[in-house]
Amino acid sequence: MALKRRYPAALRGGALVVLVTALAACATADGLLEDVQPAYQWLIRAEERSEADRELDRRRKPAELLAFYNVRAGMRVLDMGAGAGYNAELLVRAVGPTGYVYAQNTQEALDKFVKGRFEARRKEYPIMRRVIHLVRDFESPVPSDIRQLDLVTFNFMYHDTVWMGVDRARMNRAVFEALKRGGVYIVADHSARAGTLGSAAKSLHRIDEAMVRHEIEAAGFKLVAEADFLRNPEDWRDTLIFKSEVPTDRFILKFVKP
Repeated sequence: MALKRRYPAALRGGALVVLVTALAACATADGLLEDVQPAYQWLIRAEERSEADRELDRRRKPAELLAFYNVRAGMRVLDMGAGAGYNAELLVRAVGPTGYVYAQNTQEALDKFVKGRFEARRKEYPIMRRVIHLVRDFESPVPSDIRQLDLVTFNFMYHDTVWMGVDRARMNRAVFEALKRGGVYIVADHSARAGTLGSAAKSLHRIDEAMVRHEIEAAGFKLVAEADFLRNPEDWRDTLIFKSEVPTDRFILKFVKP
């Protein structure tokens, strides 16, 4: 008998967000992020989430990702390179009605790749109407009046900023300025071989982890943690990500604004 994906009555709405926040705080204090994953699972199992997103969950491991973000109720969050809104939807569920989620896309990305899917998600899922969509270039991802953010996420698109010719020094500095002191900047991407820097950014859609770390630290950030739950040593890191026969090796880096 198949189980229905429903919240227990006591864990719907605000009560669920409070539970996630409390467990996240405990897990962070103990340094045991795995303890908070079951709480985030209630968000992930929301019955209104699409089957396409559930399929993507298998590759993204969202419970582990949200725990690594340590995203909690009331946070102000920016999701850069939001695409069709998969990550933004997870974030807005986690921050609850007292939080804010901004989702940034470039006009070029919307025209060439997203092709209406972000707006379609907003129309289909009422919770997405709380996400503020920002159509802006990467060098200036938020307006100047948006400051004191708690968290910025940038998933699997940093490599694209290389072949697109983005001024990444300016981009990372803009993120630095938008975050509050102690705010977190998390970057995840597909690994290229060490020493290749950005040479595989367009051909393979991969990037050298050391290059990402160097560029972000140059903006004033401090690397404080790395996650390994999307690592795959069986990936030789020399094939186009869309044609890889195994899950790609993906790094996730957590930086803090001192």
